[in-house]
Amino acid sequence: MSAITPMNAMPTRRLGPFQVSAIGFGCMNFSHGYGQQMTVAQARPVIEAALQSGTTLFDTAMLYGNGHNETLLSEILVAGHRDQIVLCSKGGMVAEQGPDGYRRRIDSKPQTIVQNCHDSLQRLKTDVLDLYYLHRWDKVTPIEEVVGAMGRLVEQGKVRTVGLSEVSAATLKKAHAVHPITAVQSEYSLWTRNPEIGVLQACEQLGVQLVAFSPVGRGFLTDSFAGVQGLANDDLRQKMPRFLPPAVDHNRMIVAGLQAKAKLLGMTTAQLALAWLVQKSPSIIPIPGTTSAAHASENAAAAHWSLSPADWQTIDQLIGQHNVMGGRYDEAAQAGVDTENF
Repeated sequence: MSAITPMNAMPTRRLGPFQVSAIGFGCMNFSHGYGQQMTVAQARPVIEAALQSGTTLFDTAMLYGNGHNETLLSEILVAGHRDQIVLCSKGGMVAEQGPDGYRRRIDSKPQTIVQNCHDSLQRLKTDVLDLYYLHRWDKVTPIEEVVGAMGRLVEQGKVRTVGLSEVSAATLKKAHAVHPITAVQSEYSLWTRNPEIGVLQACEQLGVQLVAFSPVGRGFLTDSFAGVQGLANDDLRQKMPRFLPPAVDHNRMIVAGLQAKAKLLGMTTAQLALAWLVQKSPSIIPIPGTTSAAHASENAAAAHWSLSPADWQTIDQLIGQHNVMGGRYDEAAQAGVDTENF
């Protein structure tokens, strides 16, 4: 497969030793969380649209479809475009089948992380991961031991850089003292401002990038979200408080104002949400996910937009922690997050 030449150069950001696109691509949607698993044929045009739009940062995890996502990407990204991209994956969390469906299990033991990395390399058919994250910290294994094991993976040439996902500023600082942390992945968007409590500031101080997942609110901060009706029974949004009554109707009214503002600016609502993140700090890289080639191109184009101070003030008045109703997760999922007030 020949390399794809981007049609438009995208602004870039520093991610450890790498220069990457200012907006990356989260690949979870192809395999996990939203009630579907796409085939290579279905996912290929979406990935190619992202590449043609200048996207160079791609994010996956062993959790996504229990390896399905990594196997899928091995056929599309790694086989033909490995030298064009920065490839990230995560270990330390799996989905196990139980009597009432799949449940997440978090395991941060060093031997688990090392084995998870080996398995990811096998599925992705690559010799090295550019960035390897601890998907969640189990809060039992000392974070210093976990990061020490990840640092040894760097020494062995299996991983180029390491990252953490959904950790507090305090945990980040402890980890960074053991081995340099390149990125922290956290949910961050117009309606989820929790990293502003301390993680974003810690990242800026330490030279760590904050990789923002779910930057368009799992589809809510767009022009096309139609509600949970019709979603698959195992779609994760079916259990998220913000998507359920009474919060969902309240939040729809908030997003209606955001949609009107985006239309006034000549942008889609998703582009406005992404442009807000890109402009918020040079330490932020959003990684929106999609199963649509058109949306992949649309999302990448948001990196070229600039919001004025007046726009910024209006947007912050329209939506934020002050008026969004409902938590990010249900109680069970919230237990896996290492941060107060998240």
